[in-house]
Amino acid sequence: MREETSLLAPLDERTVHVCVDMQRLFAQGTDWAMPWFERVLPNVQRIVGAWPRRTLFTRFVPARAPGDGHGTWRRYYERWPSMTRERLADGMIDVVPELGELAPAAPIVDKAVYSPWLTGRLDALLRDRSADTVVITGGETDVCVLATVLGAVDHGYRVVIVTDALCSSSDETHDAMMTLYHNRYSQQVEAATTEQVLEGWLPKQP
Repeated sequence: MREETSLLAPLDERTVHVCVDMQRLFAQGTDWAMPWFERVLPNVQRIVGAWPRRTLFTRFVPARAPGDGHGTWRRYYERWPSMTRERLADGMIDVVPELGELAPAAPIVDKAVYSPWLTGRLDALLRDRSADTVVITGGETDVCVLATVLGAVDHGYRVVIVTDALCSSSDETHDAMMTLYHNRYSQQVEAATTEQVLEGWLPKQP
């Protein structure tokens, strides 16, 4: 069953768009490429293009080489040696140019784990912008987006997930996350479409 989407209140100048891990390594011919990436990219572009000065990007930065990493991350990169930085082509951790060119001055928060909150840089950037609300797009719905959403909730931000601007490798777990947000986090997580976000973010100019 499809969940209804809407904004509980308009978005304003205290809103920041957090675009999660829309990088070349997830878009192009790698072991981590997401089939949905190209499908949601136009919607992410619309939000970045409308609010370039209210956008920031996160990037997942893999380990340098197989065997690197602490604890289970070491095992993780032994499973995915092709996705370590020594094996990836130059520039593969970059935000895709379709988005980066729309917001060339947007801050980038690098992370070596799923959550972008551990270093404190993301929260500091949001505080510098007097943000109280985050609009979240990107991938994957059930991995790094999940970590971004829950961290934002823990930090007390109003959270809006853009349902048609999220991507995953799994339909099943994407749908499960949408149900989870709706049923368990309805007081702290709002779900809206790209169109609803663009219409509800006032004033219209970035």
